[in-house]
Amino acid sequence: MTEQRDKDRLEKRVRGLRGAVDVPENTAPAIIAATEGLLREIVARNKLVLEDIISAFFTVTPDLNAAFPAEAARRLGWVDIALMCATEITVPGSQPGIVRVLIHAYSDREPIHIYLGRAAQLRPDLT
Repeated sequence: MTEQRDKDRLEKRVRGLRGAVDVPENTAPAIIAATEGLLREIVARNKLVLEDIISAFFTVTPDLNAAFPAEAARRLGWVDIALMCATEITVPGSQPGIVRVLIHAYSDREPIHIYLGRAAQLRPDLT
């Protein structure tokens, strides 16, 4: 099984998958739930398996500080995946209440980037 997985991985290349979601309030349950929903959608739409995910880098707008979005990934079983969280830079006029993610994963297809809720306004070219 491991040999086949290694062979499949050689046929794939590392892709960067982007996504973002709005969070309705600065509470741990809201941040975790929104992030979980975003990660589930990215994984499903890109047909990823956990073994193909290398890392995930999360950012949150400065108003979201009640929880780390990486906690949502851990709850989904991302225990052997490198995770990092940071605060997004403060840009005048930018949307508050947004969690963003950049996932590096092995894949043999073009990435489908996912922007949910109000976050879809960040990338109207993708919706």
